[in-house]
Parts: sequence; structure tokens; C-alpha cells
Amino acid sequence: MKISKHTTEQQNESSKFIDKMNTYEILQVMNAEDKKICDAVELAIPQIEEFTENVIKSFNKGGSLYYVGAGTSGRLGVLDASEIPPTFSASPKLVQGIIAGGMKALTNAVEGAEDYPEEGKKIIVEKGITENDCVLGITTSGMASYVMGALEKAKEIGASTGLLVCNEFADRDYIDTIIKVVAGPEIVTGSTRLKAGTATKLVINMISTTAMIRINKTYGNLMVDLMALNKKLWDRGARIVKHCTNLEYDKSLEILKKAEGKVKTALVMGSLDISYEDATNRLKKVNGNLRDVLEKENVTLNL
Repeated sequence: MKISKHTTEQQNESSKFIDKMNTYEILQVMNAEDKKICDAVELAIPQIEEFTENVIKSFNKGGSLYYVGAGTSGRLGVLDASEIPPTFSASPKLVQGIIAGGMKALTNAVEGAEDYPEEGKKIIVEKGITENDCVLGITTSGMASYVMGALEKAKEIGASTGLLVCNEFADRDYIDTIIKVVAGPEIVTGSTRLKAGTATKLVINMISTTAMIRINKTYGNLMVDLMALNKKLWDRGARIVKHCTNLEYDKSLEILKKAEGKVKTALVMGSLDISYEDATNRLKKVNGNLRDVLEKENVTLNL
């Protein structure tokens, strides 16, 4: 399909005369168009589920999730990956972002970087991706050759592959799951940093967060695998311990410090009145599942 036929390249009838609108009117048009994104994402939930299940399988085999994209798509992948370690106390290797043009492309446009499939294949090899890993290509237009090269190589290696795209897209034998989120033309024709970018952020939020929940990184909706690394997180961690155990704030903070800033460990220590070493061992035996540790002792925390 020619790029001119892509939904993201079409003119948006609602914004055709946007240069004649005042500020309030422009904002109204943008908001109205943005409302269409969630409906488009909802239609793609079955495919998002399929890919997320593959991610969970990869994690359980000791593998990783890799996002591969160019431009805005690549930046959003790197952003999501960078937020996983502090949020869920996960290894930086568990979720990784790859952007065409390298780290320089995060802050500066590297024009043409997306056009070389061989470079995409090369980075898959350089990253040491294996059959245990999961690779999500992100190209809202569906035209980034770098991304396609990466997916083709990843599939050749045996990794699970997926593609997030904001246009209609024909099946490829090297893509296991195609996630199509078609939210219509952009208000500025072809500017996929807008609706397509928002759709991308929503979908990768869903994938990574759901996978983290499924590998025992939360208790209810509480961020119990948080690692306290700054004043804000020490405070949040102490408040979580206080909320779950009914201990006073100062006592909760004291236990959190003994737990070396690990909220989940502090919760086990505080609720069972055991040592850091004992709490750590108990969690390790059940793959970090806080509920399993507590249920063995008939203990339930507040939610």
C-alpha cells in the first residue's frame, strides 16, 4: 500500500480549516479527536492480550521484552522501558527500548534511520536476543523498514514477535501478533506524534503493566515491588506499609529501612514480625508472590 493511502496520512475533515480557528476551538477539535483513541484501543484488546500473554511467557522463561521503533514510536518504547525498574524493582534488562539511530535519536531527529532493515537486523543480534525473548515493533505508519528488519531477524532467532501499528496492515509470516489501533487521520496531516503517539503510549502501558501484575509485582493495585530510591519513594513506600499493616508511619519507615527500601519485603517483615533474611527467603520460594507468603500464615493485608 502506498503511504498516501494510509489512514495516518489522510486529511482530517474536522481540522481542515484549523488555521482559521481560535485557540479554544483548536483545543476542542483536538480533544474530540483524542476521544476516538480509546475506542480504537478497545477494538484491539484481543490482540493486545495475545501479545501480553507471550510477554508473560517470556518473563517466566527468564526472557525479556524489547520495544523496537523509530522517531516518536522509538522514544515511547524507551520511555516505558526506563520506567519499569523504579516502578517494579525490575532489572533494567527485563524491558528494553531500542530506537533507530541510537540514543542520540531520543532528543534529536536522525532522519533516514528508520529506512534501513539491515540495521534493524543488526541490533537484534547485538542485543543478544534469543528464543526466550519477546519483541514488539512499533511503527504507526507501518513503513519503518528498520522495525521490519528487526522483527524478521527476531523471528528467525525464534523470539515471539508483535507489531503495533495505527493503519491497516497485512499479515507477515515473521509477525506473530499484529496490534492495529486505527484512530483516524491526525489533526495535523501525517503528524503521528499526536493520536498515533497517544495510542502507542496507551497500548504499551497496558502490555508492560499487565505483565508486571501477572508476575507478582503488585498486591491488589498497590505498588508493593517499589524500590525506595528517593525521598518521594521512601515516603510512598512507608505509606504503603502503614496502609497495609496498620503500623504507625514512623514504625513503617523504620521497617522499610531495615528492608533496604524494598516495600514487599518490608510488608512481610512487618506483618509476620520476622527478619529481613527470613522475609527475603520466603518471597524467593514463591517467586515473589506476596499473597502466597501471607496466605501460608493466614494473614491478609489491608487494601
